[in-house]
Amino acid sequence: MTTPRPKRWRSGLRALHRDAGYVAVGLTLVYAVSGLAVNHIGEWDPNFNNFERQVVLEERVPGDAHEAATVALARLGIASSPRDVYRAADGSIEITLDRSTVFIQPDGTRIIEQGQRPRVLLRLANWLHLNRGKRAWTYIADGYAVLLIGLAVSGVFMLPGPKRIIGRRGVLIGLGILVPVVYVACSGGPGG
Repeated sequence: MTTPRPKRWRSGLRALHRDAGYVAVGLTLVYAVSGLAVNHIGEWDPNFNNFERQVVLEERVPGDAHEAATVALARLGIASSPRDVYRAADGSIEITLDRSTVFIQPDGTRIIEQGQRPRVLLRLANWLHLNRGKRAWTYIADGYAVLLIGLAVSGVFMLPGPKRIIGRRGVLIGLGILVPVVYVACSGGPGG
């Protein structure tokens, strides 16, 4: 007894589904990682890593704010020029840089740098995910969405079987649709 040959269109659909799936893997990983990061933006900054470092000097910095800034930046190993240097009301000196601020405490012996360092790859992924690239990236994102729709639909019909959408496949598809519907119903939706 021989097994029946699958229909030619189904083998072509499987090949197309497989190849399109490979293309989608990279984009899916970028969107998934970025989506996880952006979903938790209230708990952490996915684009920047905050830092603070302190240096204690053996002797006081000079009294002049600009001279003190030169000494402090040299001690921290910062070569960039400050955007602003001023003496604050409490007597400390604040040095504003591009991505950080340096504080010289009023006693003139303690230097604190506070700032942010970009999380390069995650920041780029978030920039794309939130469509900050605008027009050109919109076309790429739309193409990716169409690709995912194609993968979803072709996946339903890829395997042979008498109950394509009825039965187990239909229940699982319905479950996938039901998750966002139940969430919107329970949360009250956009107006809730």
